[in-house]
Amino acid sequence: MTPVRVLAVASEVYPIVKTGGLADVAGALPIALKAHGVEMRTLMPGYPDVMRLVSNAEEIRHWPDYFGGPGRLLAGSHEGLDLFVLDVPHLYARPGNPYVTSEGVDWPDNGVRFAALSRVAADIGHGLVSTFVPDVVHAHDWQAGLAPAYLHYDNRPRPATVMTIHNMAYQGKFAPELIGSIGLPWGSFNVHGLEYFGGISFLKAGLQFADRITTVSPTYAREIQSDEGGMGFGGLLRERAHVLSGILNGIDISVWNPEEDPHIAYRYGAEDLTFRAANKAALQQQFNLNSSDEAPLLGVISRLSWQKGLDLLLEVIPTILGEGMQLALLGSGDRDLQDRYQAAARANPGRIGVVIGYDEILAHLLQAGSDALLVPSRFEPCGLTQLCALRYGAVPIVSRVGGLEDTIVDIGEADASDRDPTGFKFAPVTADAFAGSLRKANIAFHDKLTWRRLQRNGLATDVSWRGRAGDYAALYRDLMASRA
Repeated sequence: MTPVRVLAVASEVYPIVKTGGLADVAGALPIALKAHGVEMRTLMPGYPDVMRLVSNAEEIRHWPDYFGGPGRLLAGSHEGLDLFVLDVPHLYARPGNPYVTSEGVDWPDNGVRFAALSRVAADIGHGLVSTFVPDVVHAHDWQAGLAPAYLHYDNRPRPATVMTIHNMAYQGKFAPELIGSIGLPWGSFNVHGLEYFGGISFLKAGLQFADRITTVSPTYAREIQSDEGGMGFGGLLRERAHVLSGILNGIDISVWNPEEDPHIAYRYGAEDLTFRAANKAALQQQFNLNSSDEAPLLGVISRLSWQKGLDLLLEVIPTILGEGMQLALLGSGDRDLQDRYQAAARANPGRIGVVIGYDEILAHLLQAGSDALLVPSRFEPCGLTQLCALRYGAVPIVSRVGGLEDTIVDIGEADASDRDPTGFKFAPVTADAFAGSLRKANIAFHDKLTWRRLQRNGLATDVSWRGRAGDYAALYRDLMASRA
């Protein structure tokens, strides 16, 4: 097996910094790749939380002026992850969310902040760190999208490049004047470069110049080639379809493991689901829901947004109540949706419970105690919560889009697909179709043998990174062979 060195570039990495699924992937993939002969080191910004956790890191480069202030490149590790950290205090030493101010507004210098990250990624690709010269630079989402562009415009021998799209909705759009201040040539401002509807897009840079493009499910890879799903990039992705592929995400099954999970009330395994009832009781108590074994408890762990279909869930609350179901929701996002969910909980005490915010421990209990997990997204590149649900015996009820389509087998299509059913899928993504799926799930829930079969099939599904990491390793090796 040919050893491969890969530099991953990511703006967040679990368990160090997390705002979404990107962090989970960036944290789990490097460890899973070790079994496939891939040495991956991850470059990330030196946010305050990062600097605390890599306090013993080695300084390997210092700049008196890096994009407007002093900066350092550090090498360190944390919980099995090998890291490069770009420590530039005037860009990254800010509290809270990595991307937005405490008022929820994007940092005005985000273009410079993430251009700096991509620039040093390209320099590492060129050999800045003599002990780690990568064969491949793997950029994640728009924050790393300029790395393939810098490598292209440097016009010198370079490593291979991969761009992974975690969500097309986030495109890193900025004014064209930024080009001059981040060290790219003005000639890059054209339709075959960074130009995007009169401005520039970091995501477009990655899509335009990476040797290979991946996204996080095969269905999403097809969807983003359409004008609607491509969100402005459908034409570009159709042109580059020959280098585009979809590789499903996995989850860290050591973190998401009901047999050893320290965050749930009672541990259990696939062989004996008896203690799920005890977790359900604990969850009902946590969300101030009525204690009941017979009421199906629907769980939601989500950003509250239009993309996630959380407005549709509000529309089907009459169905949930009419079917005798309960709802426990954990999430935050759109202020109007937050207010409406809190109002629904006040109007239906004991039936609907809402916690605004994100709590990792509570998320684990929701997976262990919910009878079903709802993911009604309008588009979903992969989705991770439904993978966790399978792992915990919570039956997914999902829309038929993106990675949800690829990872869940509907109870009605199992015979035709030769795969065991694991949940319920609905299409189109409307309140009526969603309500119909909830009614079908309620019937199945009260047929204990059917429901237990769905749970066991889910628990038997491989949701780990084992096979997925192998797909990435094969991609890297194929890419290197094609450039040899």
